[in-house]
Amino acid sequence: MNTLAAAVGYASVVSFAAIPASLANTAEPEWQHATALTGTPGYSADATHFDYVNPDAPKGGLLRLSTSGGFDTFNPILPKGNVAPGINLIYDSLMEQALDEADISAQYGVIAEAMRYPEDYSWVEYRLNPNARWHDGKPITPEDVIWSFERATELNPRQRFYYQNVTSAEELPGGVVRFEFDTADNRELPHIVGQVLVMPKHWWTGTNAKGETRDIGASTLEPPLGSGPYKIKNFEANRQVVYERVDDYWGEDLPIRIGTNNFGEIRYDSYLDSTVQLEAFKGDQFDWRSENVAKNWSTGYRTPAVDQGRILLETFPDKGSGLMQAFVPNLRRAKFQDERVRRAMNYAFDFESTNRTAFFDQYKRIYSYFAGTELAHTGLPEGKELEILESVRDLVPAEVFTETYENPVGGDPQKMRQNLREAFNLLKEAGYELKNGKLVSSATGEPFTIEFVSNDPNSERYVLPFAANLKRLGIDMSYRVLDTPQYINRIRSRDFDMTTLGMAQSLSPGNEQRDFWGSEAADKQQSYNYAGIKDPGIDALIEKVIFAEDRETLVAATRALDRVLMHGNYVIPQWYIDTYRTARWDRFGHPENIPEFTHGFPTIWWYDEAKAEKTGVAK
Repeated sequence: MNTLAAAVGYASVVSFAAIPASLANTAEPEWQHATALTGTPGYSADATHFDYVNPDAPKGGLLRLSTSGGFDTFNPILPKGNVAPGINLIYDSLMEQALDEADISAQYGVIAEAMRYPEDYSWVEYRLNPNARWHDGKPITPEDVIWSFERATELNPRQRFYYQNVTSAEELPGGVVRFEFDTADNRELPHIVGQVLVMPKHWWTGTNAKGETRDIGASTLEPPLGSGPYKIKNFEANRQVVYERVDDYWGEDLPIRIGTNNFGEIRYDSYLDSTVQLEAFKGDQFDWRSENVAKNWSTGYRTPAVDQGRILLETFPDKGSGLMQAFVPNLRRAKFQDERVRRAMNYAFDFESTNRTAFFDQYKRIYSYFAGTELAHTGLPEGKELEILESVRDLVPAEVFTETYENPVGGDPQKMRQNLREAFNLLKEAGYELKNGKLVSSATGEPFTIEFVSNDPNSERYVLPFAANLKRLGIDMSYRVLDTPQYINRIRSRDFDMTTLGMAQSLSPGNEQRDFWGSEAADKQQSYNYAGIKDPGIDALIEKVIFAEDRETLVAATRALDRVLMHGNYVIPQWYIDTYRTARWDRFGHPENIPEFTHGFPTIWWYDEAKAEKTGVAK
């Protein structure tokens, strides 16, 4: 790396090639500058920077962002509290992903200058960059890596579950950390261990200004020590946090860092009300906004600043992730455990009318847990996907082989009458009947009621029409808006009947699928398996995804998993859009070739002084 070249007094062009690859024992795996889940990394060892950055991007300027719900802790690993937005700006990890290689999910060294693993993927070793430093100047050590991993998996159930196959972490000579696994052929394990957030053991086990010993197991609002390109400058709990660029950041000249982290300061302001947040943006209180409300996109930006070109409205293609956004019933409740009940509720949801009246026809109906990507299943299974499904035929619904999944189609009164008739027939089959206009259990007489919880008042635009259709079936669905901390606590503790959740997926699914849909995760409060799915067929298909040997098999296994999830009717799919809708004050520049898998903001953008002068310098 050129930090090493600078240390010995040479002027040099830095590249990944600065990483030595020789080994005393040639029979062991060779050290690599990067790793990819399938195929080979797109950037060779002699690359000096990524193709999608501007290596000469100017440094400095202020970027103002917004967030919702406030924050009450700077501890990044605890599964409680609201962690400050942007906290990862102060940390580095062992490896990081390139933004233009989502198809093979390649990762390149940051704290780790090199890594290696055997052909059976039963362990991985990372050799730390000897120049890696904390902001106090102390070196980042294998002890820091091991301590960070152990504390994360001890204190965070989700991390413990994610890394359940890691059996040990130990320090080896030469600044090397070795992780051992209890399984072979899980090609993702060497990859995901490199994502571990590395924290300074000496700081977290030390004392604060009052002489009190710090506790990594507790929330804190003491700005923590980091190693990344930014550090906390100042903050006001639940309202604002400001990060400033580290002048002597150790990784400044790493190939993975060239042309990135260009802003001198990044400020996050927190808003409790989404309407106030939009008005604050138009009032030039922050610079950038990702718009996820269709009405706002259609009518909310009618302001002189847009007409004058001071605010730019721009869309970017979204090709980097799949999404399942849905009404999520809590299957831990007995009333939702019958698949026919959940399918009936899908018949009661009139997406087409909602899209027209509330969303200005901007959305598409979700048909897959990986909507908008090559991982989404289509048609009837064939080829390798069919082979995979055949291997678990006795564990999955028979109709996955003979029927394509389709959402009910509404949009007019006649179609909805037919849909509601179908819904009622399904509810009758599931053991319900109408009594005095109420749907009740034929066995117990208990009314079928639903409490829908949300932290977004705007959700009433689609929840209330859905509730009205359920009312026609005899189901009373109440609508309750909670403040964000209460909402988060209720979802985490599984204290809900139904809510709306969005579950995003990468283009390289793997071990995290256990946490999303696996039976074991259903009983873990901190897992992403919010619905509480427990299905042996899905469990088997998750393992097919995790142990896929190549990209073709991974895609086929994911499509098979997707197909079975959809046929299980575990959620009521809502909608998605395959573009990012963004609004920004015109003070920034960006590379011409923004990666297609992300709009790249703010990592690879920069402050443009000439534009800011015309637009008006930010306050």
